[in-house]
Amino acid sequence: MAFIVYTKESSALDRPMGNEMNTSRRTLLKGLAGVPALLAATYSPLVAFAQEGGAGHDALRVAMAKPAGSLDPHKYIGLWSVQDLIFEPLIRYGQGGRMEPALATEWAAEDGGKLLRLKLRQNVTFHDGTPWDAKAMTWNLDRWMGKDAHNWMNCSRLFDSHKTVDAHTVELRFKEPVLGLLYELSYVRPSRFLSPASVAGDGSYQKPVGTGPWMQESASNSSSTFERFDGYWGDRPPFQHIDLMVLPDSRSRMAALRAGEIDLIGGDFLAPIKATEAKALQDAGIPVVVETGTMSIILGFNPERNEALKDKKVRQAIDIGFDRSAISQVLFNGMAEPAGNLFPSTVPLGGKRFEVSKRNPEAAAALLDEAGWTGSGVREKGGKQLALELVVSEEAMAGSRALGEILQAQLAEIGMQISIRTVDHASRHSDIPARKFDMALFYTLGAPYEPFGTLIGMLLSTFNNGVDGKLAIDVANLDPLLLAAASAPDDKVEGATQAVYDWLHENVALLPLFYAPVVWAHTERVSGFKAPATEYDLPFENITLGA
Repeated sequence: MAFIVYTKESSALDRPMGNEMNTSRRTLLKGLAGVPALLAATYSPLVAFAQEGGAGHDALRVAMAKPAGSLDPHKYIGLWSVQDLIFEPLIRYGQGGRMEPALATEWAAEDGGKLLRLKLRQNVTFHDGTPWDAKAMTWNLDRWMGKDAHNWMNCSRLFDSHKTVDAHTVELRFKEPVLGLLYELSYVRPSRFLSPASVAGDGSYQKPVGTGPWMQESASNSSSTFERFDGYWGDRPPFQHIDLMVLPDSRSRMAALRAGEIDLIGGDFLAPIKATEAKALQDAGIPVVVETGTMSIILGFNPERNEALKDKKVRQAIDIGFDRSAISQVLFNGMAEPAGNLFPSTVPLGGKRFEVSKRNPEAAAALLDEAGWTGSGVREKGGKQLALELVVSEEAMAGSRALGEILQAQLAEIGMQISIRTVDHASRHSDIPARKFDMALFYTLGAPYEPFGTLIGMLLSTFNNGVDGKLAIDVANLDPLLLAAASAPDDKVEGATQAVYDWLHENVALLPLFYAPVVWAHTERVSGFKAPATEYDLPFENITLGA
């Protein structure tokens, strides 16, 4: 059985347009293959770190698959969850999409949504003692907001000016109302705040100094260590240190966790856990937390490239031609919930719940008969076979071929010939936006980008989303619904977004496959663990440590 690990690379919604950096934005689904020697290794990855002065029992010890990198909050380089320890937003994305006060305590939109007035939290300082106030806020905004490199964000693209009302009140003015403004202000980068006193004389970034609960002590290619900021304005963690250990190999991470050498692993960015690894850890008595996340795996269609897909009955036949529940059990150990909606219920404004389509080969065959595709073996119509191409990329979506092969086998039983074309990373990033596919696997963006990150970025035909491509395109019917949702007032937005979901569902314009699980595991030493609101957060807030 092959591994299946979905990886999000260089999303246009998390990097500047035209930037050639290959910034890995998101790992979507975990590996799914058997690992015969899982947990059998005796490698002790923390011995060297302990000899170098690791913080020991007063430290939460967390694995990460690669070094944290540059933590400049205004660049697109470092690990999000590590930056989250140091830098804070004005508004924080909470569980279920609640917008919670952080460095701003109050906010109000005026002038039809073109002006946002923010009251800043008082008695807050950066780690170096610099006060948090309107001057520090606007200094940070001037480093990125309104700059071309950051105009993938609406608040930057539409930025007009800022005005300091007093030391703790700032007004932001925009050229027009900003869709998803509060969500954008919660992003880990570039929306978070660096101490103005921490940069070089020319303003260039020097070191990570924020207002958050943790200060960086050291960083190398093998580890990063953080000390609690005792001057933090909020609740201080009950332990003194966080030690992040670089363990690139998942088997080493599993062995270290089981040996008690690390306390916590998981998270799509930090140290992904494969489904079989999670099961093995559970069987070994290790606490494992599995929750439905905010991302979905989607099968997209391109009817303009393949005439057969223009017929709704053909799309309906595909929808009920394969078994989501069986695939979930076989490939995901049941951890990936079969999907009936574009978004899981964990996404704000995710819409009313549709039933998950169930496999029904007889009904699928009848639909194809009605559509004029008949015959034994591969069906034909007008002398043309019912043949479709599915594009997969092992580099962009490692293991996507394994999922494709299951779709290929099950759809063959209803008379469809599915060919699988595997492309490299660069080719996928050119082919998918260019619509050089009949069918392809996509993934939604997840919190805090939802729902409009995916709705506008991956469905509106006129929005250039770079390498992500489009889940579906219908200029005449879908675009007006999307624009209406994007411009709807607060009391109308739920109905307007539901109209989009209804159209997608009724027209079988795309096929939701699975909701990606969030998987974390920890030792018995850890108490109070809760999965974070987004994959960008490192979940330390509720944790206490035993001996």
